[in-house]
Amino acid sequence: MRAFGRVLGGSGRNIPLLYAIAFLQGMVFYGPVATLYRQAAGVTVFEITLIESLSLALCILCELPWGLLAERIGYKNTLIVCNLLYFVSKIVFWRAQGFGGFLAERLLLSVVMAGLSGCDVSVLYLSCPAGESQRVFGRYDALGTAGLLAAALVYARFVGQNYRLAGLLTVVSYGLAALLSLGLAEVRAPTQKRPLASLKSLVRGFLGNRRLAALVLGAALLAQSHQTITVFLNQLQYRRAGLSDAAIGYLYILVTVAGLLGAASHRFTRLLGQRRAAAVLLTAAMAACLALAFFDRPLASAAGILTLRLAYSLFWPLQNTWQNQLLHTQDRAAALSLNAVLMDGVGVAANLAFGRLAGWRLPAAMLLGAALCAAGLVLVLCAAGGLKAEPLE
Repeated sequence: MRAFGRVLGGSGRNIPLLYAIAFLQGMVFYGPVATLYRQAAGVTVFEITLIESLSLALCILCELPWGLLAERIGYKNTLIVCNLLYFVSKIVFWRAQGFGGFLAERLLLSVVMAGLSGCDVSVLYLSCPAGESQRVFGRYDALGTAGLLAAALVYARFVGQNYRLAGLLTVVSYGLAALLSLGLAEVRAPTQKRPLASLKSLVRGFLGNRRLAALVLGAALLAQSHQTITVFLNQLQYRRAGLSDAAIGYLYILVTVAGLLGAASHRFTRLLGQRRAAAVLLTAAMAACLALAFFDRPLASAAGILTLRLAYSLFWPLQNTWQNQLLHTQDRAAALSLNAVLMDGVGVAANLAFGRLAGWRLPAAMLLGAALCAAGLVLVLCAAGGLKAEPLE
């Protein structure tokens, strides 16, 4: 019992608590029908992507203020506040109707995501043993996916077309996650620097680090293609392929299971080497988007979405580790928030482009995804030169 207490004492308890929070916040019970849910509530596909772009624009405005505030009030307090607001946002989503309701939910979510951005990753990075960050990041992402899978199974078995019930169950899950965040421990003393001085230092450090800038931009291009296609456009692609609601639900579960393989990111990197692993994953993502553009058969559609999800899941823990390796400041959460500003800026433009192209012709949107992944491949390979993967036991 003493040994168990030592493991969970102080910052040692942060990793299991954040694992549990990731699982609970992954339990989005309306996930399999996220687009159909909004359409049933009176929101069009273009309005969905417009809401996403407005949400990302607000994220850009909130990112740096939140990052600097996190350094002042502590990472623990930041996570508690954000997880409580996350819970409130799900209540708003559950009751939302029409464009205005879902816009309000997404704007509140923007404030939450800006606050969480970099903060949870910083707590994990500073709480785990040396050389274990990629493994921890992989498990953290995989547990979020496991929660999504559990919710999808519940949806397929018990919820069906009762979209509002799916929203209510999501409220319950996020409420539990908010309660768990109260048990987190602080990992570093709050800074006493003035916000303006911290900001100037961070901007100078970012602009002087071309490798970090290339990595952040390249990762953003992959992330936005993955997010838009596997969350919003996938259901339209399945409809294009003539799949039924039941088939869409089962494919959603299969794609979600693929996300669990992100926990094996460190092993994949060790097998191929970091640069080769990144090249393979981004090339696979590009090929998946091309397949979705040119083929509308059920098997090709399923394989394309599955490949894109898998490539992203294996790459994301690696790029999180690279970002932390390239940071040369103690204000880690603020620095990661600055990185997120660039990523969100990419997202604003990409979301509008995806929405317009999907409204015209869905294959055109998939071709945009392929182009973004190709550009991301070039940028990530430029950034990866000289970086070394962490030692693995």
